[in-house]
Amino acid sequence: MTTNNHEAIFAIVNAGYAEDAMAVAREQGARGGTIISGRGVAKENEAVFFGITIHEEKEILMIVVEKDIRDGVLHALYKQMGMQQKAQGIVFSLPVSDVAGLVQLPNDDEKKKHK
Repeated sequence: MTTNNHEAIFAIVNAGYAEDAMAVAREQGARGGTIISGRGVAKENEAVFFGITIHEEKEILMIVVEKDIRDGVLHALYKQMGMQQKAQGIVFSLPVSDVAGLVQLPNDDEKKKHK
């Protein structure tokens, strides 16, 4: 299905924080996501330059959300999981042009019809 109504949000966090990041996203209306294990790569002197401790093991949380909640999810994730927090997360979104397999929840009008 072609749509311009969705965005993919990616949160790259230190290992062990992706479930916490998903909880933050759920508070903003996200329904679910996928966690992938990863490994960060950086030269040792680059880590010192940026003033952060690089933890090699990372988790990548991918969430497809409707555009109308994207900003809330992004801001909440960065506020609670960003570089100044223990998760040291990087959060970004990308547009999604096609979506298949998402369950569309009924809106309030559709719920009233079925009662």
